[in-house]
Amino acid sequence: MYLENKSNLEMEMTQTSASGHQCRSSLRPPEAVAGNFGELRLLQGISENGDTQKLQQSAVLPSGQCVIHTEGFVPVRKEDRHNFSAVNFLRGKTNSANISERSPLLRFPQDESITYMTVHEPSFVGVDEPWDSSSLDIERRFRLGSEVASLTRSNSSDKSEALENLSLGFRLTSSVKCCLRVSKVATMFAIVVLCSLFFSMYPDRDNPWRMLAVSPSDSFSMNVTDFRDNALLKLQVAGPFAVGMIDLSTQEYILIQVEQTEEPGQRRRRTQQVIYNWTVPLHAERSDQRVVTKTFEMLSSDPITITVQAFLQDTEVVPLSMTHQSLWVTMETQVAIAGIILSGVYILIIFEIVHRTLAAMLGSLAALAALAVIGNRPSLVTVVEWIDYETLALLFGMMVLVAIFSETGFFDYCAVKAYQLSRGRVWPMIIILCLIAAILSAFLDNVTTMMLFTPVTIRLCEVLNLDPRHVLIAEVIFTNIGGAATAVGDPPNVIIVSNQGLRREGIDFASFTGYMFLGICLVLLTSFPFLRMLYWNKKLYNKESIEIVELKHEILVWRQTAQRINPASREETAVKCLLMQKVLTLENLLRKMMKTFQRQISQEDKNWEQNIQELQKKHRITDRVLLVKCVSVLAVVIFVFFLNSFVPSIHLDLGWIAILGALWLLVLADIQDFEIILHRVEWATLLFFAGLFVLMEAIAQLQLIDYIGEQTALLIKAVPEDQRLAIAIILVMWVSALASSLIDNIPFTATMIPVLINLSQDADVNLPVKPLIFALAMGACLGAVNRLWKNQASSSQCEINMSEPLRNIP
Repeated sequence: MYLENKSNLEMEMTQTSASGHQCRSSLRPPEAVAGNFGELRLLQGISENGDTQKLQQSAVLPSGQCVIHTEGFVPVRKEDRHNFSAVNFLRGKTNSANISERSPLLRFPQDESITYMTVHEPSFVGVDEPWDSSSLDIERRFRLGSEVASLTRSNSSDKSEALENLSLGFRLTSSVKCCLRVSKVATMFAIVVLCSLFFSMYPDRDNPWRMLAVSPSDSFSMNVTDFRDNALLKLQVAGPFAVGMIDLSTQEYILIQVEQTEEPGQRRRRTQQVIYNWTVPLHAERSDQRVVTKTFEMLSSDPITITVQAFLQDTEVVPLSMTHQSLWVTMETQVAIAGIILSGVYILIIFEIVHRTLAAMLGSLAALAALAVIGNRPSLVTVVEWIDYETLALLFGMMVLVAIFSETGFFDYCAVKAYQLSRGRVWPMIIILCLIAAILSAFLDNVTTMMLFTPVTIRLCEVLNLDPRHVLIAEVIFTNIGGAATAVGDPPNVIIVSNQGLRREGIDFASFTGYMFLGICLVLLTSFPFLRMLYWNKKLYNKESIEIVELKHEILVWRQTAQRINPASREETAVKCLLMQKVLTLENLLRKMMKTFQRQISQEDKNWEQNIQELQKKHRITDRVLLVKCVSVLAVVIFVFFLNSFVPSIHLDLGWIAILGALWLLVLADIQDFEIILHRVEWATLLFFAGLFVLMEAIAQLQLIDYIGEQTALLIKAVPEDQRLAIAIILVMWVSALASSLIDNIPFTATMIPVLINLSQDADVNLPVKPLIFALAMGACLGAVNRLWKNQASSSQCEINMSEPLRNIP
């Protein structure tokens, strides 16, 4: 079929010298002639025997006519000296032997010339020509067709206007981003400077401690006169105190009475008296020294009387020490300030305005400035004492162990072994990978485990033609589950086990791991079916291969080109029909390729043995001797962790055990380049923990922790007493899980631990602390899948993009 047209199809032409390339003055006489070039005709007359029909000019052609000719694939020009770049490009590797007699013809107008050009259509490839041999040429011509079709409907003024609008949009976007960045930096710098000024304006309140001794027969009394109106009295007492609820009938305790009497005056017409009774239980062995703090609201600046009495079963003497200070801000104001600071830190962490380490440091500075303003500025020694160095030592020791362990190639070996055990089958391999990740995360940091598992997981997905994102998400889920099983698998568990108050309640490494391990085993058993249900309607295989992606892209280009053509005339309608015919031809080819691809991926991987050999060459254990040393030291460290909970003669905390294990392995491994190990230690995480401990203690000094505990106690008291424990466990677990999915679970756990301790010490609530702590650990660890995937996505996105460079084609 031949198409002939007269209308001006807008194409870009370049003026060049055409000397030596004169157009042919005569053509072979055709058997079918289009006499009227102002109409679109179907030129009939194709001979039955297949001989090629020629076109001849039967009338005087108007100037500027051009007809595409099938013979020779060479443009024929007259005396004008115009060159059509698209024709020259098409002429490159094409010869007349590859052109069928039914190749479509288009006529393009030029000034006083007629030009014949072939537009190649893959559906008209000769029957003797194989598809593979012409695939590259077809691809080149498809892209050319899209360019030609786009150029025919484009207007230079529209292009320039669109480019100007696009450039303006980019400039506006960059300007807005720049303004937001400058505003953020300026605002945060102003806040930091303001907090620094407030912190430097007030001196440290170095209140001296007063030593005293009380007994059932001797009490202690003192008067406080240096006081001001509308102030709070903060009283701190140190002694052999116990933790927990008080049974006044059987337990020994100290009674502290604070009394103030306001005389009649201008404010009050009669005498008013306020009395506070504060009961503190004593430890049975008198060996555990603790500091307890309480704040009292006073009426005026009148003198305050503090009386301390001891209620004991014998006549022994109890040594105590006490200090007091006045605060210049009411308790409600302190709680409001602490709430604003804590909310600001959470906002910085949630929206990732700054790094979480910097957010914790900024929050600590703001809280210290608030303490300075209310008259309770701590000294540098006190602030340093707030940091839990045992937690930092435990994290640092485990990070060093993992850093050396990662040099052995053990994680890559485990992933390849999972592929070998599954014999190339997808779901068995995913289950084995998730199980290995969960077991390793129980003793190593889960983020580190995922970072080491990600590269080899992506490689396995490439071999099996899987989407690595689905497999990585499954590994992240089970990494969180496994990390919750032990006290060292997840940072919230480390904070819980390292807390001295919880240790007094009997929560040590062995008891915590024993309770959590049973629960996590049940979670694992139910998680595998849920994982299968999660991907029930999702195909883990990549939906298309690279060839299919390219073909889809070709179809999209041709379809968009056809849609840009507005069929205002019959000629434009014909061009649009031609482009849509190409789209239909390619869609038929796409359906055939999709059927073949689905049959291939539905079968078991037949080449899994060959793939195993290739993977084992690239991902193998690099240092077997170092692996034996690492496994031995790690096993000893874990064993001593458990042994420390049962043998009191081992006077080592968890932090000391981890540090000693790291030193053992450093000596055995004989590391020459020590800088590599130090670079793998997450110093930002350690600094984040240090800032977090200071922030939480400062928030507690501002009475926010006590306020949250009181409100929680009021909520639980509204529940019947026989249902309080169940409601409290459900409430703590779900609130922890939901909060940890939005914010970092580390600051949330650090905030909730003192709240739960205070709640368990409330005699009216009467709840044990162990179930609440286990509910907190379960919810905080399992709810943090979002956070771990977010952290892991930044480190694994590069590998995913490099392994699938064509999957992001729109």
